[in-house]
Amino acid sequence: MMAKRPVFIPLFHPEHLVDEVQLNFKWNPGFAAVQKKKNVAALHEAAKSKGLFPLLEISTKSDEKLGQRLSAFSLKINTEIGEISIESAFQGSKVFELGGPYTDIYKKDSRDAKMDERLKHSGKLIGFNYFGQKWALTPKTAFYDWLFLTALQPHQEYLKRLFNYKGFTDIEFNPEKSINCQARTCALLLSLLKLDLLNEALTSQDSFISFVSADSLKQPHSLGMNQKSLFSEAKCLTQRSSGLR
Repeated sequence: MMAKRPVFIPLFHPEHLVDEVQLNFKWNPGFAAVQKKKNVAALHEAAKSKGLFPLLEISTKSDEKLGQRLSAFSLKINTEIGEISIESAFQGSKVFELGGPYTDIYKKDSRDAKMDERLKHSGKLIGFNYFGQKWALTPKTAFYDWLFLTALQPHQEYLKRLFNYKGFTDIEFNPEKSINCQARTCALLLSLLKLDLLNEALTSQDSFISFVSADSLKQPHSLGMNQKSLFSEAKCLTQRSSGLR
């Protein structure tokens, strides 16, 4: 059985921050953690055959602690009610046609937050309301990316370890079923760090939206000649950044 999943590559261009490359690989079915780890390995091996390595899996299934810590299930953001996980912040801020935001979700752990039944039975998602700050559904990943990068902004020196990787994956992310992806957000983070634009992007909601809106329109693709050229340029930039501490 074959599957297709994306690899997200930071490009370090203000007009094109993240590239998304779709790769085919052999899928190991099953919900056990060992099966998911096999799928991570298979995806990374497929990417390596295309010259995309090393990669970092950003999820609780990552073999590396850095990837696990950057998972939305693990990462925490400071709020007026204390630290909450990115997952709980995202789910608890959803506004639907028939209800929400269900802010009591903020105090749940990540898994319970994601599985809250109200999220499935409140009609169509129409936006987000995060402690009174309203976010529209477009650009489509803006609110999720903003939460993630706001949580990581204080840790920029630590995050320079990400320059050791050429791209990022999230084996749980299926682009046919989901929109937001923590691996894509990590690639976005790395581009903004390299361009020294992260702090500027996070100065206001409008500023952040202006940074991510144009890039969100870029389309994923399979690896071709144009992508190889872009990747080679990004690789050179990454290598020059690898001395950062």
